[in-house]
Amino acid sequence: MFTSKITGLGHYVPENVVTNDDLSKLMDTNDAWIQERTGIKERRHIKKGDGNSTSVMGVKAAKMALKEANLKATDIDMIVFATLSPDMYFPGGGVEVQELMDMKTIPALDVRNQCSGFVYAMSVADQFVKTGMYENILVIGSENHSGGLDFTTRGRSVSVIFGDGAGAAVVSRSEDDQGGILSTHLHSEGKHKDELALQGPSTEHWVPEIIAENPQEDIPYYPYMNGQFVFKHAIVRFAEVIHEGLEANGLTTSDIDMLIPHQANLRISQFIQQKLKLSDDQVFNNIQKYGNTTAASIPIALSEAHKAGKIKKDDIVVLAAFGSGFTWGSVIIRW
Repeated sequence: MFTSKITGLGHYVPENVVTNDDLSKLMDTNDAWIQERTGIKERRHIKKGDGNSTSVMGVKAAKMALKEANLKATDIDMIVFATLSPDMYFPGGGVEVQELMDMKTIPALDVRNQCSGFVYAMSVADQFVKTGMYENILVIGSENHSGGLDFTTRGRSVSVIFGDGAGAAVVSRSEDDQGGILSTHLHSEGKHKDELALQGPSTEHWVPEIIAENPQEDIPYYPYMNGQFVFKHAIVRFAEVIHEGLEANGLTTSDIDMLIPHQANLRISQFIQQKLKLSDDQVFNNIQKYGNTTAASIPIALSEAHKAGKIKKDDIVVLAAFGSGFTWGSVIIRW
């Protein structure tokens, strides 16, 4: 078995900043209401004509990660692309990245695990590298939420939360058996699948039928979230899967140098920080600036934290996510 290691990180967010005050002009909300419930002050949205898409943003983040890893696009052996908002229903974003970056005919795998998508994607990359099948894998999390949100008062409980952006990591084979990705831990609980979902369009609800059969005040092609139910489950599963990962490696919460939680809600992150008795220096949050970017949130935060010098060699770094499905997971890394 080989060791897998993150050798490069990158992230990209659109230039267009959308503040809470901007949203208050579109729906019945205000800055204080949004910050109190989510901690979000602003987010980034793709602007029509700016050339961005889910795949394009993924490429921009990937190029930064490749530069940091001192690799060329042709050095990549596989793409694992995590998103809930691909540019088209099919094919997925992985092959678009392969084409846009003029890569070899390498495999491109799409992961559709929403908020835990990047953690799941990292687990896939980790296994392919550790077993010796591939040497360098490009893992991308990218989301264009703004193109599919309901920016009216009806949709405010969801639409104020989400932003657009992308993050990427290069996972490479390493001879250093003391560092790198120590373990990954994944879970799901499908009985709660309807508590955070977008039910159409789908093979059960194609677009013409949705429009014809549903009144405009109950539109299933906008996301639905049972906020309180999701919150209560998130704080339990976050803590469980972090402890699971630490225990698997003979570690405790006091060994954590940096926790990068999925940026779902600042209140969730703060609750987990308090429960694990971590200081502000041990947890990195950027949801205040970017909102919830789903599969992109962890790689964006990880890239920012690393570039800010908050992660050092030999640090124990923990990635953890929870979201739609429900699915959740963690990655334990010795940097």
